[in-house]
Amino acid sequence: MKIGLYFGSFNPIHNGHLAIADFLMQQALFDQIWLVVSPNNPLKDKNDLASEDDRLNMVKLAIQDIPYLHAHDIEFSLPSPSYTIETLKELEKQYPNDEFSLILGADNIENFHKWKHYEEILKRYTLYVYPRSGVAFEKNMEHPHVVYLEAQLLPVSATEVRDLVQQKKAVREYLPDAVAQYIKEKGLYCL
Repeated sequence: MKIGLYFGSFNPIHNGHLAIADFLMQQALFDQIWLVVSPNNPLKDKNDLASEDDRLNMVKLAIQDIPYLHAHDIEFSLPSPSYTIETLKELEKQYPNDEFSLILGADNIENFHKWKHYEEILKRYTLYVYPRSGVAFEKNMEHPHVVYLEAQLLPVSATEVRDLVQQKKAVREYLPDAVAQYIKEKGLYCL
């Protein structure tokens, strides 16, 4: 099976994430997309992260009616911080008959050279890069395994959603209803 691995903090998952996944499935690139919740991205500030369990629960709620999307918590059981190369090796061990590719935002490709063993990732896996709001979408990494996607994006980011929640403003247009309700019930992202 062809599986697209969409790694992320998903802090929280929002409609922009889901739009990218839908776009990729419409391109018939994958049989499934796995949303891999990263408990601790070594290149991001951990202070504003909701708990890994809350973030995983929000992903599950967001995709509960979308059969081609699956939430994955594989990195929860791996050593911290999470390094993509280690996760990929573990996935290949657990799912030897599947073919994996990575789904990345343009902001990640800018820092890709900082990833642990990024050369090995590039050599062994295809990277599908989509534009991100507020990030120049330049094809600045030319490689046969890097595919730039002309996807249309919703103008929303997880940072903006968290800011709106803190300001007690409406977020329902940016989130699946079940995720918005979960954030409200749990009191997430409030000051």
